[in-house]
Formats: sequence, C-alpha cells, structure tokens
Amino acid sequence: MKKILFALFAAGILTQTVNAQLSNLDVSSGLKEALNKGVASSVQKLSLTDGFFKNAMVKILVPPEAQKAEKTLRDMGLGAQVDQAILSMNRAAEDASKSAAPIFIDAIKGMTLNDALGILKGGDSSATVYLRQKTTPQLLTAFTPVIKASLDKVDATKYWSTVTSTYNKVPFVKKVNTDLTNYVTLKALAGLFYEIAQEEVNIRKNPVARTTDILKKVFGSL
Repeated sequence: MKKILFALFAAGILTQTVNAQLSNLDVSSGLKEALNKGVASSVQKLSLTDGFFKNAMVKILVPPEAQKAEKTLRDMGLGAQVDQAILSMNRAAEDASKSAAPIFIDAIKGMTLNDALGILKGGDSSATVYLRQKTTPQLLTAFTPVIKASLDKVDATKYWSTVTSTYNKVPFVKKVNTDLTNYVTLKALAGLFYEIAQEEVNIRKNPVARTTDILKKVFGSL
C-alpha cells in the first residue's frame, strides 16, 4: 500500500486529486467571494465624498491632451476654474461608483470553474486582472451612461466646457476637444479596478482579511 501511495505522489496523481477536490468544492466560490468582497469594499470607499478626489492613486486629473491648456489657464489667473473642473470630474466618478457594484457582481457570477482554477495559483491580483479582461467592454457600455448622468448632475460638463472654450479662444493654440464622458468613465473604472486589486492582494497576503470560512480555506491553502 505504501508503495502504491508513493508511486501516486511521485506521479502527481494523488496531489492532483486532492487539489481537484478542493477546487471543485471551494475554489470557484472562494474566488468569487474574494472579488465580491473587493468590489463591495472598493465601491464603498470610492463612492464617498473625496473617495476619488483625495486618493492620490485614483484621483482624476486633467486629460493629457489638455495639460498644456491647464498650464496656460493657470498662468492667465483662471486656476479656480480649472480646479472646479477637476473637482467636478472626481465628484462624478464618486457618484457613479455607487451604481458600480451590481455591474461587477453580474460579471463575477459568470466566472467558470476553469477560470477559477487558473486564477488561484496566479499572481497576487490575478482575479482582478481576469475580471478586467473579461468585463471591460460590458462595463464600459453599462457604466458610460451612469458617468454621463453623474457628470451632468454635478455640473462637470458645464465646468469643463467653460475651461475648454476659454482656452480655445486663445490665439494660435491647438484646440482641446476631449470626450469628457469617455475619459472619466475610463478613469473611474481604472480607479475601481485598482482598489479591487488592493483588496485581493490583502486577502491573499493577510490572514486577518479572510473574514469567512471559505476565504480562510481557499487562500489559507496557498
């Protein structure tokens, strides 16, 4: 019997069977729970007032193509208007984040067992990377109108229009014509994915963050 067990371990068959049992029973639900936990925490954090605006890692700044315009307007003494435009973009992202959780959760439900098995032994944020790769087009479609409504709600479109139209009146400058909705949507999603990844890393690295039995069982086995 011992010779048979040794042969099975040597061939990797017994280890694979044990891992398969764990995977079939726990891995999929464990990873989904980790992502759901990350989503809930990230949405709660970023949807607060200043969730984006005072978080240096996700704060939405002036679009790259408008950075020259920003400097010109500040030099013209119009820094307050630029600051208001930046604040309003971040307020829109914070407001829209409140509606993000159901979109992410629906995407997480679609994770298959094979997806989960590949993710478990991946990098520290492999589940978040998977989520981003699999869902970005759908999330953009769903999140864009939410962002647009939020931009209008906090007058971001008005403030941005004031800034760009003022700059575009300056002689001999290259006109700025940023698609504000698309820009803020992409930055808001990037901020949400960043925070979800931080939560995933925490669950993988920090036993205290594994607040349920399934998280302890799955991530404690790594």
